[in-house]
Amino acid sequence: MNDYAGQHEVISENMTSLITGELTRYVQELKQERKSHFHDGRKAQQHLETCWKQLEASKRRFERDCKEADRAQQYFEKMDADINVTKADVEKARQQAQLRHQMAEDSKAEYSSILQKFNSEQHDHYYTHIPNIFQKIQEMEERRILRIGESMKTFAEVDRQVIPIIGKCLDEITKAAESIDHKNDSQLVIEAFKSGFEPPGDIDFEDFTQPMKRTVSESSLSNSRGDGKSEPKFGGKSKGKLWPFIKKNKGAGPEDFSNLPPEQRRKKLQQKVDELNKDIQKEMDQRDALTKMKDVYIKNPQMGDAASVDHRLAELGQNIEKLRLEAQKFEGWLADVEGRLPMRTEQARRQSGLYEAQNTSAVNSCAQDRESSPDGSYTEEQSQETEMKVPATDFDDEFDDEEPLPTIGTCKALYTFEGQNEGTISVAEGEMLYVIEEDKGDGWTRIRRNEDEEGYVPTSYVEVYLDKNAKDVYKSLQKISE
Repeated sequence: MNDYAGQHEVISENMTSLITGELTRYVQELKQERKSHFHDGRKAQQHLETCWKQLEASKRRFERDCKEADRAQQYFEKMDADINVTKADVEKARQQAQLRHQMAEDSKAEYSSILQKFNSEQHDHYYTHIPNIFQKIQEMEERRILRIGESMKTFAEVDRQVIPIIGKCLDEITKAAESIDHKNDSQLVIEAFKSGFEPPGDIDFEDFTQPMKRTVSESSLSNSRGDGKSEPKFGGKSKGKLWPFIKKNKGAGPEDFSNLPPEQRRKKLQQKVDELNKDIQKEMDQRDALTKMKDVYIKNPQMGDAASVDHRLAELGQNIEKLRLEAQKFEGWLADVEGRLPMRTEQARRQSGLYEAQNTSAVNSCAQDRESSPDGSYTEEQSQETEMKVPATDFDDEFDDEEPLPTIGTCKALYTFEGQNEGTISVAEGEMLYVIEEDKGDGWTRIRRNEDEEGYVPTSYVEVYLDKNAKDVYKSLQKISE
């Protein structure tokens, strides 16, 4: 799966460097080029509009001069026909008419020149300038389309390069999935978390007409107590016990792990011995290194003072001695546990050794799928529990001899809740109960009705009234246990 994901990262990196980065730069270039072409088009359009305005101005001037010339000619003819007008006035009117005709001719020539120029500019605009601009824009778009095609081809090549590797990864994933052995996985988990207890033997009939004789299997739970007699427990305190296999948080626990079942205790002790041996080896390596350094200082005083490492060497010697004594203590407990454990079959030994050698994360994740209670605990160490309890052991004390949790407040049931699952308790709407454990974030609150009835209810179903002093004590106890 990691290799499969890695190939997709390769695709992403190549697409980023070969396609995305290049296209980003190319798009910026296209934007600048497109902007330049549109600027040229607006400039050509503005030039044509300017020429049109000049043409319109010359046309209006030519029209005005023509009308002025006509009026001047009509005035001259009128003055020339009137016998009462002096010759000087007629001559003046004639000169004015000639001037107006000359101005009209000049305007006509100017209008004709500007018209020809405009027609030429208009022709160039629609047949040369604008087509050229459109042609450049079209070529730009065609280059863009070709570049997109090249990028698609590059993507195909990038993807094609990793297809064989991806295919191999998929084949290996399929092979790994087909090789899953659920029975073996279950056996590994069983070997990791089994208690080591054996079921108790049958209880003999007690004939009160004869001296009481009762035999129990040597490996039963009652033998760890010694030879003291104990009456079997029926129901009683443990009958209403909640989640009897939850390991309660009672602090660090005994140093020798005597609170654990035999098999779990053996594994914990073995782990502790291994850790101590590693620490001893580490300290010895440091001591050897300092000893060599001291020898170098003795032979070459200019490199350092040999006496400066004596204090550290003494500390390391003391640490090694303490660790060895600690290791011997745990090895003694381990030997005692291994001597008491029932003989395991050769197959069980192999399976246990296989687990301890592998110690893979798959087992850990599998083990985390065990049944959990509303408070998020896991049912790790389990023992056989029947309606009739055998005499209690140290392991049983963890579950049966605990003091009841103190009340930290009260609560009122807002709704009726039918507690059908193990560990829950049914409540009726409006009922007042005692709170013995707050919601730890999982949506469940632990409450008590009386000494024998307690359990979990959804936090949203109750309104909690915590007693401040009791709450402070409860939090203090929690910190101590942690």
